[in-house]
Amino acid sequence: MAKKTPIEINICWPAISSTIRVMPISPRLILSATGIAFARWHHLSGSSRRDCPQGAKQMAISPPPFKIILGSSSVARRQILLEMGYEFEIRTAGIDEKAIRKEKPEELVTVLAKAKADAILSRLEITDYKDAEPTLLITSDIVVVHEGSIREKPTTQEEARQFLKGYSGSHITTVNYVHVINLKTGKTTGGLDKAEVYFYQIPDEVIQNLIKEGIVFNVAGGLLLEHPLILPLVEAVIGASDSVMGLPKALTEKLIQEALTEEEF
Repeated sequence: MAKKTPIEINICWPAISSTIRVMPISPRLILSATGIAFARWHHLSGSSRRDCPQGAKQMAISPPPFKIILGSSSVARRQILLEMGYEFEIRTAGIDEKAIRKEKPEELVTVLAKAKADAILSRLEITDYKDAEPTLLITSDIVVVHEGSIREKPTTQEEARQFLKGYSGSHITTVNYVHVINLKTGKTTGGLDKAEVYFYQIPDEVIQNLIKEGIVFNVAGGLLLEHPLILPLVEAVIGASDSVMGLPKALTEKLIQEALTEEEF
């Protein structure tokens, strides 16, 4: 069995700047930079404290010759897209997600992401985009899967408590679908991304504080990976942390480039 390598994680959260140590279950663990929480392989010799970055970590990208509409009110998705170096405007779908049901998580996130796009498109004048520079509409959806059950945003305190207690000493899978439409050409593309999160025991006090704070009601499965109360209790993330947060960078960049190709649907 391969020796487990400790990981050093710096937390950059309002009024908090600290370093924690996480022991992954596998040396294949990937926890990508987010600007809110970031990790590096580190053998923890010498000083373990690193300064938090000044502002969000930006990729060196020139201003792109296209515009982006992000169809989401999620703070995490906005942050991730900013880290990718993009400027964008925000539109929200305002759909009743509970009215759309599918048994398989992959099917559910796919139809929800597309339904969000359809709702936003219905309020746009598409002809305005045909003779202008390309504009991409990006929507996405994420669910948490725990022990075979799909978990969306909890609606009550008891449901949130049940979700979080279930994660304690266990693991979950996140399933994402990202949907991209080129409003100029009509080209549509999309794709799925998954990640796994393994947890240490989550104390009841932490669960109660998260519920009291209320943020768990705004995220799929009540799970906010980058929250300073949750992050120290994460044993490992297999996949990309930005995928767990709701917008996988690598997939999103791939879909953006695909949507900008000249082929039209």
